[in-house]
Formats: sequence, C-alpha cells, structure tokens
Amino acid sequence: MSAIDDLATELARLPGIGRKTALRLIYHLLKQSPDQSRRLADALLVLGERVKPCERCYNLTEQELCDICRDPRRDPALICVVEEASDIGAIERAGEFRGTYHVGPEDLRIAQLVERASGGAVREVIVATNPSLEGEATALYVQRQLAPLGPTVSRIARGLPVGGDLEYADGVTIAQALTARREMR
Repeated sequence: MSAIDDLATELARLPGIGRKTALRLIYHLLKQSPDQSRRLADALLVLGERVKPCERCYNLTEQELCDICRDPRRDPALICVVEEASDIGAIERAGEFRGTYHVGPEDLRIAQLVERASGGAVREVIVATNPSLEGEATALYVQRQLAPLGPTVSRIARGLPVGGDLEYADGVTIAQALTARREMR
C-alpha cells in the first residue's frame, strides 16, 4: 500500500470524510510546503498527548478540570447530560445554559453521574441526548437511576426547528412539537 493509500484510509475513518474527500485533502496537503504538513502532524500529536476527559464532567480539556467546571459563575446544582463533548459547543452557542455538563451516555458514564447527583447538591439534571431510539432509552434509564436521589430530571424539548416547514416535517417531529408546546403570553 502506498503512503497516499495509507493516509486516505486513516482520513476516511473520520466522520463525514469518505475516500474521495480524503484523497482531495491529501492532494491539497501535497501542494503545501513540507513545513505545513509537519505543523499539521505536530498539532495532531499534541492533541493526542494533551487533551483528555475532565475528571468531573468528561468534557475534553488539557487540564484536570475543564473551563466550565472551573468557572465559579456556573451553577453546579444544574447538570446537562450530553452524549458527546461536541454537543456542549452547540448548547454553549445558544448562550442560555449556565449550569455544568456530564458527557457520557454513549460511553455509559451513568454511574459517575449518579455519584455526582447523590450528594444532594444537584437540583436538576437535564437530559439532552439525541431524539433517537437509543437517546430516548438512555434518557429513561438516567431518569430511573436518578429518581431515588431527588433531583428533578427533565428532557430537552423537541420539535420543529426555527425556519422549518411544517409541510416537510415527519409525524414524530410534529407529535413532539405538539407535546412540548407552550402557552403564548
């Protein structure tokens, strides 16, 4: 196997990158100076060496605790459960959530979540897993595990996106939008 084939195989393992895109990236890199390729390789090595899960919430960080867990302005009594660290960015961009996070349903770090919630200091756990069959099952499992401990367990609302056309929405999305409706004031 050639160096191009080896790299294409590795790049194609990344989400959203197929073999064609991998080859396009490789040919682009080959047009760059060797220093550019070396900087990219060095950045990938540093990423693998420095970035690790936060000891409290499992977000990705270069330190013992992530920036969110270290932020004294965050409400530690409010935990949002997400499937992957990348989901945190989406929630943070909305600018509305001031609590902390717990990354883990995909890796089933539920025991660690239960441990965080068992001290009595957690008021609410918001389950923000994807609205898939697996996400719904995980949300139900989290709710059952946390129910005896006392915090409120809520689920993010689901439904039609802003700018979406009702005509093109599937029945499940419309049903969820109707269930999660709010009174207009």
